[in-house]
Amino acid sequence: MPAADDDELRARLEALEAEVKVETEAKRQVKAQAEAKVRAQRAKQQAEKDELRERQAAIVKAKSPGRSRERDRSGDLETALDLAKKASDAKHELTKPREAGEKSWLISGALSFFFGPLGWLYAGAWRETVPASAIYLIVASIVAKIVPMFLLMPVLMVALPLSGVAGVVYAIGHNRGGQRIRLFGDEDKGEDKRIGKLGAGKRSNDDDAG
Repeated sequence: MPAADDDELRARLEALEAEVKVETEAKRQVKAQAEAKVRAQRAKQQAEKDELRERQAAIVKAKSPGRSRERDRSGDLETALDLAKKASDAKHELTKPREAGEKSWLISGALSFFFGPLGWLYAGAWRETVPASAIYLIVASIVAKIVPMFLLMPVLMVALPLSGVAGVVYAIGHNRGGQRIRLFGDEDKGEDKRIGKLGAGKRSNDDDAG
């Protein structure tokens, strides 16, 4: 009898141990499933955040060229207004008879209109017109290869008249001061008030009067 009781007790202990193992394994599996679910949720949330960040970056990138174009248009408008004011201030100069050694504003304006900054070489300061002409030639040669002409026409319709106005102002400034002037630069303190900002910029001392 004692041996039978021992066997029965051992069997119960083994059954209890097996039951404990089953419960422990079940809890472990539940915990693993819960952890996997949490990781999946976190990964989903991170993916949504990354997607949202990419969409926002794409929107900002899409808007940037528009803002850049607006700034460019604003800069072009300011330049146009500045040149128009100089041309308006110099209006009375256009009716003066041309004297010996003076530049023709008609020739200067025409050259500047048809050839861009290259026409500024007729009457403008060398230190200003030579770099402008070089840059113009380089940019024109590059743009002409990659941009169709019909797309350039709207730009040329604005840029060439402005260039012509600048050529006229260069010629008048040359005739007023007797030497080539810098159109874009700091104003001289001795500026002639009768032509407003026509003589704006430092007169190029190293530019010859021709």
